[in-house]
Amino acid sequence: MYPRVACISQVRSLKLEQEVEKNRILSEALQTLATEHHQLEQSVVKGSSLPRGALSEDEFHDAVSGESAGYRNARRGVRRSRDLRSCDRLTGCRTTSLPAPMFSRNDFSIWSILRNCIGMELSKITMPVIFNEPLSFLQRLTEYMEHVHLVHRANGCSDSIERMKCVAAFAVSAVASQWERTGKPFNPLLGETYELVREDLGFRLLSEQVSHHPPVSAFHAEGLERDFVFHGSIYPKLKFWGKSVEAEPRGVITLELPRYNEAYTWTNPTCCVHNIIVGQLWIEQYGNVEVVNHRTGERCCLNFKPCGLFGKELHKVEGYILDKSKKKLCALYGKWTECLYAVEPAAFEAHNRTSDRKRSGRAGSEDQEEVPSPAGDTVEMVPGSRLLWRIAPRPANSTEMYSFTSFAMQLNELRVEMEGALPHTDCRRRPDIRAMENGDIDLAGEEKKRLEDKQRAGRKNRCRLDEEWETRWFQQGQNPHTSTQDWIFSSGYWDRKYSQLPDIY
Repeated sequence: MYPRVACISQVRSLKLEQEVEKNRILSEALQTLATEHHQLEQSVVKGSSLPRGALSEDEFHDAVSGESAGYRNARRGVRRSRDLRSCDRLTGCRTTSLPAPMFSRNDFSIWSILRNCIGMELSKITMPVIFNEPLSFLQRLTEYMEHVHLVHRANGCSDSIERMKCVAAFAVSAVASQWERTGKPFNPLLGETYELVREDLGFRLLSEQVSHHPPVSAFHAEGLERDFVFHGSIYPKLKFWGKSVEAEPRGVITLELPRYNEAYTWTNPTCCVHNIIVGQLWIEQYGNVEVVNHRTGERCCLNFKPCGLFGKELHKVEGYILDKSKKKLCALYGKWTECLYAVEPAAFEAHNRTSDRKRSGRAGSEDQEEVPSPAGDTVEMVPGSRLLWRIAPRPANSTEMYSFTSFAMQLNELRVEMEGALPHTDCRRRPDIRAMENGDIDLAGEEKKRLEDKQRAGRKNRCRLDEEWETRWFQQGQNPHTSTQDWIFSSGYWDRKYSQLPDIY
């Protein structure tokens, strides 16, 4: 018996060694491919006939482990581009440009950082600042409010189905700003906050980083006329899968319309960034999103379609509004990067059948594309459709400004009248984000490392004293509509009495 067990153990050990060796060979092959691709890109960008040497892994070991050649090149690029700054960046009270344009990422290779991270959660990995955009994740969450006019429109609808159409369009529009945004927002520090008051758009919002492990961001927005409440807590789980990074936005989003005693809840789709190692970066959203009206039982089931083999489904969103007996009342379709339409279910299904027959006649005549072409990114309108939402056009300088929308460019502005009102935990005061926005990449990296070290030191000190972190503006509780754990706004923030706030910067 014992020799048999020993034999089985040896066989398993041999198989394990073979698998480890296969993994090593594949990893080295992929690294070679990534390096050659990076060198080829550099030779094209710099007009050189000979690719320069590969960057060493040590240059990307931490956020700042000394000034690498890549950092120096990025800094020089920013200094050269400072002449591109607009002399007058304000139109009225709103900025139309960042202080400095985005630096080039052509000198950096992400492979040396991510090669050992396949299948891991990226929130636990220190990433260099050059892969960031100059916004905190708390500010990214605020971009849900860019199309808040849809919520105001819902409040003006007397019919619950018309309200559901507006709320569903709002849910789709909430992810629209992520289109072409391949930069990573800064991870919020524990206790970090962000407020935004937009009288022109009729809302005010507060968010707070309420947990670090796991990272949880809570937010609460309300209409200035007390016509709606929008709140939630998001736990973005990031994973690297070899060629892509996937962000699963765990957490329930709730919209309340007091006028109708209604509450709607949903969860955002999964976001995926493709071609992390080789090729052009591109983004897709996919998965099912169910918007539920908890008073009427009506729901809108939306399918954010994955790209598909030939990229023909890229960005597409389709679904139905159902009554509580699951009868189809309305069809919705469009693209989360462009627009959303509503139409009768019968007309939508008849149009789809006709389109399927046309596509089957052309089958086999298309070649697979590595990156789906944006040239075909338009929505074919079904006769009888009504437009619910269309994305706001991006400013002409968006590509120089991290692909920000006009709304995103305004999120970090710190006007004189704000100085005395904002608490010192607001991420407008965060030095690493401010340094990156101003084009000082070296300082941004140094400050990012300093803040992360300070956060770790604070956590160790609390463990030593056996103290628990106490949130300031949100308390953990039960979502009254879903009965799941959530973070509830505890009020008091807008009284502007900021005492006993943590020193996080």
